[in-house]
Formats: sequence, structure tokens, C-alpha cells
Amino acid sequence: METNNKWMQDPELKNIDRAKLDFLDKMFVQSASVNKGNQKEMMSFLLSLGKLSRDNNISFKNEEVELIFSVLKKYSTPDDIAKMQKISSFFRSR
Repeated sequence: METNNKWMQDPELKNIDRAKLDFLDKMFVQSASVNKGNQKEMMSFLLSLGKLSRDNNISFKNEEVELIFSVLKKYSTPDDIAKMQKISSFFRSR
């Protein structure tokens, strides 16, 4: 993912709560340091995201996840997209 948050300004996201977008931006910044090949590290990261989202009362409707994912794909590399799919599948299973 690009290090800037240009994706957050996409007009398609105008109806998404800014707190949710800020949460996602922080999540993507933190995910850059996660070793994607290490399942234990990835699971630890995902579990910490789950706790962080609960602590901040952040949850996403399926429609929001799909919309955000489609917007993010416009600004992402194929590797970034694969990472997002793993993360979004975690939130969908909640």
C-alpha cells in the first residue's frame, strides 16, 4: 500500500465514518512490519486488530468492507491486495 493515505479521500468513501477510515489507515501502517510468511506473527497481528477494534468500538458492515476493499484495490499492488484479503476475511468471520 502506498505510504500516503490518498485512498481515504476517494469520493466513493464519503459515507464511511472517518473514525473507521482512520482505524484502517493505522492498521495498514502497522501491517507493513508484519512478516506475512510467518503465520504465528500474522495471527498475532490479526488478533491484536480484533482487540483494538473492540476497544475502539469499530466494526464494519459487509457492505462497508466490500466498498473499502474495492477502493483500496485502486491504490494497491497485487501483494497489498493479497494482504488485505487475509485481513478482511478475519473481519468478515467475526
